[in-house]
Amino acid sequence: MARNKHPEETVQRILTTASKLFLEKGYEKTSLQDIIRETGLSKGAIYHHFSSKEAIFETICNQIGQENEIRLSKIRDDAALTGEEKLRKIFRSAILHPNQKEAFHIMPYLLDHPRYLAMQMQEILHISVPEYIQPILEEGVADGSLQVSDIQAVGEAIMVLMGIWLQPISRPTTPEEMRARCVVFNQITQGCGLGTLLEEDLIDSFVADSRGI
Repeated sequence: MARNKHPEETVQRILTTASKLFLEKGYEKTSLQDIIRETGLSKGAIYHHFSSKEAIFETICNQIGQENEIRLSKIRDDAALTGEEKLRKIFRSAILHPNQKEAFHIMPYLLDHPRYLAMQMQEILHISVPEYIQPILEEGVADGSLQVSDIQAVGEAIMVLMGIWLQPISRPTTPEEMRARCVVFNQITQGCGLGTLLEEDLIDSFVADSRGI
């Protein structure tokens, strides 16, 4: 068998094809055989790079996460913005950016997959809060644009709510339930000294992405 001279192209072909299938059919209804068939590659070629459908999915999520980190770092480090402005901008980017919308649609329900739920929690507590939210809250307190009493606890609370409880990927949710959660989320952030973080267009986005029961 001839050696593949461009393995990175093969990997990206697999990932692009799998992303397309996950979007069209959903994660649960896409099989590894579907991915093999759609790429036109042999089973051996797929297994040379990925051990399972789950490994392909996790690589796609890692790619999205890396793109997010670049984008969110630019917001965090923008010296022209106050802490409050950075917080609002980072929320808008996290909700409305196309790759986030893609993630919403390819992810299986977190409550049906404890491994992915644990991965989401780890990302929130070990990356999102300490690297992005906490520095922004500290800056907002320092410049007077935010009034927060316990920065770490507030950061963790709003991101766990935002990243799991509020997400359409957590469990089946009707549009009415999603809108009600957004209203409660805003009440919580107001009580924490952050003001209303979900503007109406962000609420509409969550509602549009909700997956009915």
